[in-house]
Amino acid sequence: MAVEIHPTAIVAAGAELADGVTVGPYSIVGEHVRVGPRTQILAHVVIENRTTIGADCSVRNFANLGGPPHHTGYKGEPTELVIGDRNRIWEHVTMHIGAPGGDGVTRVGDDGFFMATSHIGHDCVVGDNVVLAHGATLGGHTIVGDFVTVSGLAAVHQFCRVGRYAFVGGLAAVTKDVIPYGMVWGNHAHLEGLNLVGLKRRNFDRDTVSTLRSAYRLLFAEEGTFQERIDDTAAAFGHSPPVMEIIDFIRADANRPLCLPEREL
Repeated sequence: MAVEIHPTAIVAAGAELADGVTVGPYSIVGEHVRVGPRTQILAHVVIENRTTIGADCSVRNFANLGGPPHHTGYKGEPTELVIGDRNRIWEHVTMHIGAPGGDGVTRVGDDGFFMATSHIGHDCVVGDNVVLAHGATLGGHTIVGDFVTVSGLAAVHQFCRVGRYAFVGGLAAVTKDVIPYGMVWGNHAHLEGLNLVGLKRRNFDRDTVSTLRSAYRLLFAEEGTFQERIDDTAAAFGHSPPVMEIIDFIRADANRPLCLPEREL
């Protein structure tokens, strides 16, 4: 399949475009950009710096991929943005390259759905099948697991972690880590329960969901210290990989505190 470049587009000499790539009117592709097979770049898109995009992606009008990080310490270092396969990137989406000081790479997985004006900041690590709704924002160094949904106009504070299958409600201000399978909303966001709708949509069986609900009640009960409840939950539900994913998430080293329930269960 031939590469198709609109006459008004500007593609730098060093850019690498695989078979079947299309570049629409007035788009700009920089010299260090690599684009995978069959990816479609529509009109007025800017892809710059060291940006790699996988196969079968679509990038819609006025998106900017690979822009410099919003970081006062950035002085033009050759950092990167790496985007996986089959991502749908809508109008005015921004994804930045990494900043110096870490590994300098912003990573986005496969099969994502990034709605208009959503933003992925520098050095974020975004998993597979992630949805960022309209205006959702990830601050720098945020880690987002697979199958996470961040609803419209929600913002995740830099260095926060959002575990797999979690759901962030609309307008939420997330300043603390969100457990896998959890659901948070509010300003500032608090843990509201499990993401039961998301688990059902992802075909988790009834026994797994029931186990998660029982573990959640024990983990966030009033009795004992939080550390005691963590240990008790691990002992009681050690046979359950999803529960242990939550326990391991809580026990891992973290830069931010944990989102907890706001009211009694």
